[in-house]
Amino acid sequence: MEIKVANTNKQKPRSKLLWIWGGAPLILLILIIYFISTIGTGIKDDPVAPIEALDVQKIVLTEEGFTLHVLNTGPEEVTIAQVLVNDAFWNADFHPGASIGRLGQTEIFIPYGWVEGDPYEIKLITTNGLIFAGEVPVAALTPVPDVTRIAQFALIGFYVGVIPVGLGLLWFPFLRRFSQRGMQAVLALTVGLLFFLVIDTFEEGFELGAEAAGIFQGNGLVWFGALLSFLFLVAIDQANERKGAVSGKQVAYKIAGGIGLHNLGEGLAIGAAFAAGEAALGTFLIIGFTLHNITEGVGIAAPLLQDRPTWRTFVGLALLGGGPAIIGTWTGGFIFNEAFAALFFGIGAGAILQVIYVISKMVVREAGKSDRAVVSWSNLGSLFLGILIMYVTALFVNV
Repeated sequence: MEIKVANTNKQKPRSKLLWIWGGAPLILLILIIYFISTIGTGIKDDPVAPIEALDVQKIVLTEEGFTLHVLNTGPEEVTIAQVLVNDAFWNADFHPGASIGRLGQTEIFIPYGWVEGDPYEIKLITTNGLIFAGEVPVAALTPVPDVTRIAQFALIGFYVGVIPVGLGLLWFPFLRRFSQRGMQAVLALTVGLLFFLVIDTFEEGFELGAEAAGIFQGNGLVWFGALLSFLFLVAIDQANERKGAVSGKQVAYKIAGGIGLHNLGEGLAIGAAFAAGEAALGTFLIIGFTLHNITEGVGIAAPLLQDRPTWRTFVGLALLGGGPAIIGTWTGGFIFNEAFAALFFGIGAGAILQVIYVISKMVVREAGKSDRAVVSWSNLGSLFLGILIMYVTALFVNV
């Protein structure tokens, strides 16, 4: 009897050939890009107009003058030839230099005796004659991250984040007295609150995305952040469902996390406004945010109505839902960036959307247990009431 032994050596050449076929397109792509960048396309026509793009990312005001942080977002090197302040030519120092390579940065220091409260427009003229401008709507010293300022911003974030969420959670004993039908109405109310919140989050993200440098595609960052965070949380939910039913406590923490990302964005806006000298948002605006955000605590507490949470759970939920406002206020006041802010708003919107999806499933499941209609008058009324509450309280914020 003849025994044939399989030749395993034939597998290795195939494996090597597979790697060759996989790497060949990448190598050819690199060669083509190198060929185009060094030799060119063969077209010798001179460009009609220079392609230059400068983005004034930040203007810092000190007692000595202005310091501009400028980013070159164009395809070519740009050289700044002249600087104007309110249409008057002015001397300036450049660090590391007046010439900025693609995606390079430079700092421009302008010794100028600015007057507090006055507006200023700073123009940068390149060697090709193109003009790029940055504005200071209201002149004021840029906050320095010292101990006093850090504590002040933390207190503001605590006022607009932790306190209102904590006050909303105090309604938990009152909400627990509702009947099964009443609990479904509270969940529907939560969906209404979150629905308004997700629309508001998207709008604020798109506003910041439009202000970001075009190369970063700010509006795209909002959509990418929302999609990825939504799918990520859905994947986590599916993994938890395989292990067992998702508890109300888990849903409450998800709501708190999504609302926390939204409050992070609110903190960014507050800190950036103070950094720009717009202190008019002051006490009245903080009171407005408190009224607006207190309903968030109700939404966080709704999934816990059939559980017996401890006081530690409520403290954790209040910190998770409101604490990010403190971080946002610090970030907005000291190191604000429109592109990153747009991304965070997108992540927050996706997280809130996923929570709406989870709570909606809870409403459908509870209605099925009690043989009630999902879209009942009480649920529909609660949904509209949640949207109305958020809309009315938002009027105190938009000053």
